[in-house]
Parts: sequence; C-alpha cells; structure tokens
Amino acid sequence: MIHRLYKEQQLNCDLATAWKFFSSANNLSKITPEDMKFVVLTKTDDDEIYEGMIIDYHVSPLLGIKMNWTTEIKQVDFQKSFTDYQQKGPYKLWNHFHEFIVNDKGVLMKDTVDYELPMGFLGEIAHKLFVKDKLEHIFSYRNKVLDKMFNSEV
Repeated sequence: MIHRLYKEQQLNCDLATAWKFFSSANNLSKITPEDMKFVVLTKTDDDEIYEGMIIDYHVSPLLGIKMNWTTEIKQVDFQKSFTDYQQKGPYKLWNHFHEFIVNDKGVLMKDTVDYELPMGFLGEIAHKLFVKDKLEHIFSYRNKVLDKMFNSEV
C-alpha cells in the first residue's frame, strides 16, 4: 500500500536562501535526527542539484543497522520544486516532492512523500507499529531545526 506524508513549514527567508539550503545534499544530515547516523557519501563540487543526479547515503533507520540509500533527482524546476526518488534503500517506493512558494512572510516549503514498504502485509504491520511514527519523528525534528535556523529572532 502506498502511503503519503505531507508537511508544510513557513520559512522566514528569501527564496534564494531556501533553495540553496534544501537543494544541497550536504545539508540533509543537518536536519536529520542524530540517532539515524545519516551520512552523505556523494561528494559534489558545486553542490547544485540537477535532474539525473545520484546521491548515496548511509542511514541507520532501525536498531542502529546501517543501510545504503541511493536517491536520484528526478525533477528540478529551479527555485520552485525538485523530486528525489529512491533507487536503493529501505523502502519499496520513496518519492519525495519538495516545493517552495514565495509569500509575504518568506517561503512556504511543502514536502509530499509517497512511500511504500517492502514485504507486503508484514510491511504494513511494520508501518502501523513503528515506521509511520518514525517518519513523523524525523519530520518533527526537521521542523524544529529549520525553525531555529530560519525563524529565530537574533
């Protein structure tokens, strides 16, 4: 079964700043909980995403077990949206659409993740028991970090 996770967050910054941060694979570890031991393996010179870009990671999503994760940037609409798609990793399907909308407060960032777990019925049980909560935890952590980075008064 395909599940959808949808989140929005207001960022008090300009579009160029938001785009530069989120389109950099090297920043992903900054907004991922430390217990996931998320490491970006792909080294990029200019750190600008492009369609067809392949990014490799190590991640420990469960019980400290290290897994390889490979994503491909499938779609880029400069300073509007991009999509990363899992080629290899813990999900049967992972399609993450990032959208950036300018408004009077800065930029509204939207995340839509369509995902499916492997192993059919057993995957659905795992989703109910812990995967759904783990994803909520990851995006909640991300929200707090981004709030401090972009919305805190200095």
